[in-house]
Amino acid sequence: QVQLVESGGGLVQAGGSLKLSCAASGYIFRTTNTRWWRQYGGDLRELVAEISSGGETTYLYSVKGRFTISRDNAKNTVSLEMNSLKTEDTATYYCNSKTYWGKGTLVTVSS
Repeated sequence: QVQLVESGGGLVQAGGSLKLSCAASGYIFRTTNTRWWRQYGGDLRELVAEISSGGETTYLYSVKGRFTISRDNAKNTVSLEMNSLKTEDTATYYCNSKTYWGKGTLVTVSS
């Protein structure tokens, strides 16, 4: 059974940092691209960052230089380190690979 489980969300002040983790199981993690998305309220879900099986990364323009996505194939995890957080980063963050999604972790950035 494929599972993606996010963790690491919480409440942080603007300018602070959080590190999200996504633990994957039930498929060959190391051969797939993995993405972090976010969604605030009823807004469309937006792609925040992606890491390929080879380690190449891409980012949403508004998080470039502040967020870093990384993967640990030995632990089947993908992380999203978020620095210099802004109130507009407030959202539920989801991990995704292929057609599989986690349930999300809430990040709230207060002013």
